[in-house]
Amino acid sequence: MDPIQPPAENYANPKTCFFHVLFKAGALAFYILSTLFFNSFVIIFVVTVLLAALDFWVVKNVSGRILVGLRWWNEINDLGESVWKFESLDQESLARMNKKDSWLFWWTLYLAAAAWIVLGIFSLIRFEPDYCLIVGVCLTLGIANIVGFTKCRKDAKKQFQQFATQTIASRVSSTIQSAFSVV
Repeated sequence: MDPIQPPAENYANPKTCFFHVLFKAGALAFYILSTLFFNSFVIIFVVTVLLAALDFWVVKNVSGRILVGLRWWNEINDLGESVWKFESLDQESLARMNKKDSWLFWWTLYLAAAAWIVLGIFSLIRFEPDYCLIVGVCLTLGIANIVGFTKCRKDAKKQFQQFATQTIASRVSSTIQSAFSVV
């Protein structure tokens, strides 16, 4: 399968895919087109950041769970340390996830962050530090989801490997015990 081309199957969750893309595209489109319609930096800031925050929430709590079977959050423990928490479907369920949904999830996550980086460079070139603030907030929200879901995916793989290792060790151990108990 070519990683650049989406799989040929249909989307299993078209509404979730739509909303996964909607707020990303909305925040980017509003930011890019807003200077044509508004002279107020405050309006541009508030609406763009609101759309980016909605995207962050939808990705983190809805589309991540439905499209790729992953969910993450961060807690502060009693010692004041940041602790990452991860949830994922079991490996069998993860393997059955729709490839096209997964492809859309990961590619739009990365492409939106790349678009914010490009817009940030343009803001720097045009010497617009206030617009760099908008880009910074939106990019931070996007990167937080990228980091969270990447760590979550790695944790899910690690849990599967540990489960597989424990299962094999248990079977070998029971086989050896049964072999010696027969003798």
